[in-house]
Amino acid sequence: MEPTGATVAELVQARWGDHRTGLRHAGGELTHHQVAAGAAARAALLADLLPRHAAPHIGVLLDNTPEYPLWLSAAALAGAAVAGINPTRRGPELARDILHTDCAVLVTERAHLHLLDGLDLPGVRLLVTDTDAYADLLAPYADATPDIAPTVHPGSRMLLYFTSGSTGAPKAAICSQGRLAAAGRSLVAHFGVRADDTHYICMPMFHGNAVIADWAPALAAGAGVALRARFSASRFLTDVREFGATYFTYVGRAVQYLLATPERPDDRENPLRVGFGTEAGAVDAARFEKRFGVRLVEGYGSSEGGAAIQRTPGTPVGAIGRAAPGDDLAVVDPDTRRECETARFSESGRLLNGEAAIGELVNRGPNPFEGYWRNDEAQAERLRDGWYWTGDLFYRDGDGYLYFAGRTDDRLRVDSENLAAAMIENILARYEGAAAVAVYAVPDPVAGDQVMAAIAPPPDIPFDPLAFAEFLVTQPDLGTKMTPRYVRVVPHMPVTATNKVARGALRREGFRCSDPVWWRPPGASVYEPLEPVDVRALLDHYRAQGRDALLT
Repeated sequence: MEPTGATVAELVQARWGDHRTGLRHAGGELTHHQVAAGAAARAALLADLLPRHAAPHIGVLLDNTPEYPLWLSAAALAGAAVAGINPTRRGPELARDILHTDCAVLVTERAHLHLLDGLDLPGVRLLVTDTDAYADLLAPYADATPDIAPTVHPGSRMLLYFTSGSTGAPKAAICSQGRLAAAGRSLVAHFGVRADDTHYICMPMFHGNAVIADWAPALAAGAGVALRARFSASRFLTDVREFGATYFTYVGRAVQYLLATPERPDDRENPLRVGFGTEAGAVDAARFEKRFGVRLVEGYGSSEGGAAIQRTPGTPVGAIGRAAPGDDLAVVDPDTRRECETARFSESGRLLNGEAAIGELVNRGPNPFEGYWRNDEAQAERLRDGWYWTGDLFYRDGDGYLYFAGRTDDRLRVDSENLAAAMIENILARYEGAAAVAVYAVPDPVAGDQVMAAIAPPPDIPFDPLAFAEFLVTQPDLGTKMTPRYVRVVPHMPVTATNKVARGALRREGFRCSDPVWWRPPGASVYEPLEPVDVRALLDHYRAQGRDALLT
């Protein structure tokens, strides 16, 4: 039977015998054939390591080393699923991610071993890729061929990637081989990806963006990939030139970091054709194209695959695009389920009716959401009333174009990472200087959100910013992106009539409130009072980025 490319395994197998360069990295390069051979060896090893009658899941706790795509490819051949483990997680929360996804094998490297110190991971086999023991373990499988396990089919689980929400702990969204292969083929068609292209993967591969939007289309087209272990703004252009990269993906502030590098007269001398991602912001996307000569295409696809927006010619500045074919997208009030008002704009493009126009994006039609691993409650919440609820805030103009407005109240997206307010609150609640804590999002001046906390100190005990900062440093499960940027000190926590925290009111007031606010300016490690001059400078930044309308 002729291969159809309906599974990732078939796409991997198709590269066997292809001796063009397929993978470039700082330490050298591999041909497509060598990648397929390496995947075959790891798939054969995996078949011997995975326990019988258990979920065939492996965790991957790696930077973007060649081992990451090798293990993705190996898992596809073996019919296993890869759980991308986020190295910014800490302590018991990191252990929870590994155990929740039933990983029988955890692939890591020496640089991340300290993260596992003291963790109780019963039944998990550890493979450390940059060791002699690992090389010795793989050696007997060096002659393996990329045979596809008989259990593999388009519905086979391929990825378990974590996404967070208001329910607390991160949820492991399922992505099948068929959906990942289809996503790759779709992006090949959309961007005209060719076999002689090189995709630069600088976003972390534990994140869906790097795998779904960068690695998968390269695999589907037979294009090469180039890896940067960790994103580096200062190395970006050098890498792009050395690797001959023609395509890259980005999330969140990556574009802002690139624009902050010193300008050079030869910035436009690079082989890139396009960048694809989310949350660059219209202002910075235009600046990027002017400086580097590279068009940035903003897209939207919920992590779980339940809704997608496509950018087409004529999309207005600031808009993401319109609903993808087959999606029945609507912006609705989550309480009434009624569609929100059409957005109205001033002559300068400012949103005039944000309170009435902004709502949650839902997909009322069929969608490819494949569920969460071992979390029926969250899955039911996502699909309530027969609709797919994205948890993302949008508004829609009169022509049907959709504009991203942030996260729903209990969810935050900070520097491209989804965080749950409840998780951060649970950590901050340990602080002895807080009688009550609430965590919520305020819009970032460029893209996504920033973390803001409201703290009500115990009676007659003033807020101590130095003690609070020292407390944060000592919390082992406080991820690197969970630290509050702003702290509002309230005499008592505002609540609704049902005695729930009035999170919506806190979010609307943000850092422009009557209570004292402390903040950590960018690059600072201590909290300082937020003075009127600071607020004015922040508002100027929001206006310059066209995001001041979100501060409502």
